[in-house]
Amino acid sequence: MFKSRLIKSSLHRQFKRSQNADLKAYFQAQIPLINLPVKQTPLLVLDLEMTGLNPNLDQIISIGLLPLIEGKIVLAQAQYKLIKINGSVGQSAAVHGVLDQHLQQAVPLKEALHWFIQQATGKVLAAHHAPLDLSFLQQAINRHLNEKCALFAVDSLDIERRRILRRQGFIKGGELRLGECRERYNLPVYAAHNALTDALACAELLLAQLAADSGINKVKISQLLR
Repeated sequence: MFKSRLIKSSLHRQFKRSQNADLKAYFQAQIPLINLPVKQTPLLVLDLEMTGLNPNLDQIISIGLLPLIEGKIVLAQAQYKLIKINGSVGQSAAVHGVLDQHLQQAVPLKEALHWFIQQATGKVLAAHHAPLDLSFLQQAINRHLNEKCALFAVDSLDIERRRILRRQGFIKGGELRLGECRERYNLPVYAAHNALTDALACAELLLAQLAADSGINKVKISQLLR
């Protein structure tokens, strides 16, 4: 309950002070979702691919979005965008497979941010290792929309970390990677590091985690948000 009040208070403050119409609508729509059961809460599972891991230095290359509505993955509404960057993708292409020529038809980051916020309005964000993705989005919103903000998300990595610690009291190296987490739930192997594929992998993992714990009908969003 205390965590829920803190998140609601943050959302109220950001709603009141925001000068950006898209962000204002986003924060306002978040407030009533916080105390809902997960199954009643529209989720938007996201994944980013970047040129590196430092939000102050590196750039977003692609964004994958996948709605999770009433406990069901809505593949028909999956979306993916490539993002224009300054300079070259460099050696990061070895990780995500996006080459400089793939970005010739990409959209500017500012345009992608407006699209992202509009898609996320009325939904709660979810990701695997959410703090990393959120830090890049917050930095981009600060730079391109001139707004400082704090985004919240359900983090499948954090859910798995807590489950493992309850079971064995420690985390082994690599146990929290998306592929390793999925393997524990007998989920299929997907090729990693495509933003949309990883969003799907995270959505499936999240549903498996909820089913293994208290169940999607009992867990509230406020219990999962980071």
